[in-house]
Amino acid sequence: MQENISGFLLKYGYQGPLSHRIRKVWNPSWFQGRVEKKDYFEGWYLKAVSADGRHSWAFIPGLSLNRDDNHSFVQAIDGKTGKTWYFRYPKEDFRFSPGDFSIAVGPNLFSQKGMVVDLENHAGFFRGRLEFGDFTRYPVSFRRPGIMGWYRYVPFMECYHGVVSLDHSVDGEILHSEGLIHLDHGRGYIEKDWGTSMPEAWIWMQTNHFEQAGTSFMLSVAKIPWIGKSFTGFLGFFHHRGKLHSFATYTGAKIQHISDKGKLLHLEIKHAKFRIEIEALRGEKGSLKAPVSGNMERIIHESIDASIRVTLIDKKNRVLFAEQGIHAGLETVGNLSMLS
Repeated sequence: MQENISGFLLKYGYQGPLSHRIRKVWNPSWFQGRVEKKDYFEGWYLKAVSADGRHSWAFIPGLSLNRDDNHSFVQAIDGKTGKTWYFRYPKEDFRFSPGDFSIAVGPNLFSQKGMVVDLENHAGFFRGRLEFGDFTRYPVSFRRPGIMGWYRYVPFMECYHGVVSLDHSVDGEILHSEGLIHLDHGRGYIEKDWGTSMPEAWIWMQTNHFEQAGTSFMLSVAKIPWIGKSFTGFLGFFHHRGKLHSFATYTGAKIQHISDKGKLLHLEIKHAKFRIEIEALRGEKGSLKAPVSGNMERIIHESIDASIRVTLIDKKNRVLFAEQGIHAGLETVGNLSMLS
C-alpha cells in the first residue's frame, strides 16, 4: 500500500513556485499550507453513507502544526452510534501532491478517485478501499473563488473553508474492528477547513440525502474575528436539479432568525431572490478534536445522523422546494447567542 502512494505524492516540505501558490486559491481541495508553518491546521472531511442508510461514516485526515505537538492524524466517526476514533501519526507522515487533491497520512490515501485506509491503534482498526464517482463541484471564478467568495483573498482570516464535492457516488467496503462497513452504491460529500483555529462559536450542517439524488445543502454560521472586532458571517449553498443557489454574507443575504430549542435548531435566511427556511433535528453526537492555534486540543460534538428540513421560497412567496434531508451532519459549538 505504501509503495502505491510513494509514486505520486511528494514528501512534505514542497512550497512550489508563485504560479502554484496562486492556483491554490482556485483549488481549495489542494493542500493550502506549508509544513514549516506554526499555529496552523488543515483538514479534509470525507463523508460516506451506504445506499440502504445502515452505515454513515466520516473520515477526517489532517495536519496539526504548533509549538508543542506537531503531528498528522485521521479521525473517524460512526454516525449511527456517535463513536469516534483518533489515529495519530508523525508530522513527517503527511504527504501531498502539489497540483491535485491527493494526500496521504501514513499508509492512508485520500484523493478525488477514492480513499484507502489502514488505520490501527489501541481503540480499533479500519482497513479497506472506497472508490468515488465524478464530483459535483462548487464553481470557482476570479470574482468568487469558491464558497468563501472574496473573503478567500483576505490573508488574515482565522479559518478558511472549501467545498470539494457537493455529491458523488461511493463504492467499496471497509473492514472495521467492530464489523464490515458496506458502502456500495452509496453517496459521498467532501469539504475542508484550514487556518489557525476554528471559530469561537459556530453552526454547521450538511446533507446530500434528499428524495432526488444529487440534491445537496450546506450551511455554516460563525463568529468571525475581523480587525480587532468580530461579526457573524455565514456561507451556504442549495443544489437541486443542476441549479446552485448560493447564500452568504458576501452575497448580501441576511440571517433573519436563529433559534435553538433542545434538539431542534431553526434558521431563516433572506436573499434578494429567495428565502430559505431550515429546521435541523440533532442526532447521536460524537466527540471530535478541533484546532486552537493549530493544536488539536478542543473537543467538539458532531452528529451525522441528524435530519434537516429545507424550504426554498421565491420572491412571490411560492414554495420551490420543501423536503427533509437525512444522514445529515450537524455541529453547534460554543455560545450560539454570539451568532444572533
